[in-house]
Amino acid sequence: MQSIESNALEPTRSELAGLSIGQKIIRLAPVYGLVILTVALVILFSILLPRTFPTLLNLRAILSDKAIIAMLSLAAMIPMAAGRIDLTVGYGIVLWHILAISLQTMFGVPWPLAVLIVLLLGALVGFFNGLLVEVAKIDAFIATLGTGTVLYALALWHTGGRQVVGVLPDGFYAINGTFIFGLPITAFYVLAITLTMWLVLEYTPVGRYIYAIGANPRAAELNGIPTRKYVVGAFITSGLMTALAGVLLASKLRIGQASVGLEFLLPALVGAFLGSTTIKPGRVNVWGTMIGVAILAIGISGIQQFGGSFWVEPMFNGVTLLVAIGIAGYAQRRKGAAKK
Repeated sequence: MQSIESNALEPTRSELAGLSIGQKIIRLAPVYGLVILTVALVILFSILLPRTFPTLLNLRAILSDKAIIAMLSLAAMIPMAAGRIDLTVGYGIVLWHILAISLQTMFGVPWPLAVLIVLLLGALVGFFNGLLVEVAKIDAFIATLGTGTVLYALALWHTGGRQVVGVLPDGFYAINGTFIFGLPITAFYVLAITLTMWLVLEYTPVGRYIYAIGANPRAAELNGIPTRKYVVGAFITSGLMTALAGVLLASKLRIGQASVGLEFLLPALVGAFLGSTTIKPGRVNVWGTMIGVAILAIGISGIQQFGGSFWVEPMFNGVTLLVAIGIAGYAQRRKGAAKK
């Protein structure tokens, strides 16, 4: 029977035991290099922009603006851990934030029920994606691109290209607009989801099975892991989290429009890909994803405060994605060379 191995590159305690301090730093640098870079950027921008960057107002703005991207990055990360990709995280949020509003304004649905309906629809789309990938055996990139395009088309049809507006209940606004300890509540949502995902992926059989499937699906099957069930479950979870992000976006914007949402796809994927280059290089991981989102948020915030033009953010995201994919590919090649 084939063995199931992690494809992460982080050093073990036994590897570090016989090394000097200098050798340990060299060995750990690729693992925590992105963390160090994040801290360095914070220090650099705080020195260069002492009046605007190291402030509570800027922290609130970063947390508020990037909480939805962080949630979408975590959503994209789950199928990635199983060796798949889910592009509906960028397309689905367009339809879900519109439905969260239109169910209330056009159909008179109470906001808690409207939220529940959107979450269930998100999970259903995830289930459909899982069936396409695991039962129909369609490549995940193609399957989720097709599903996402259909969702976007439905959003355009539902709105007719117009904004969905109306007076919404205060309870729905509070989902996103509440502050706790001076920080936006969305940051605490992300923290709770991050901790839950970390515990599940790192300390439960479910997490070990998902990583095993991502590392070697054939070996996972030979070891008795029901790969189809776990991959479909990963897509369902991703769809559910995307729908939740859509609800938060609706509460934040207070209007629904089909032109909003697609811009989240690239940074969400960048955050997830960057997550495979740090903490546990060679595989996507929760804290690495959070570091990836953080470095995007900090870098873009600092550049914009220097007066960066409107094209800086997509340029920064695109270049960072290319770098992340390059580093991830290099890490995988190192892993393959180490096994030979």
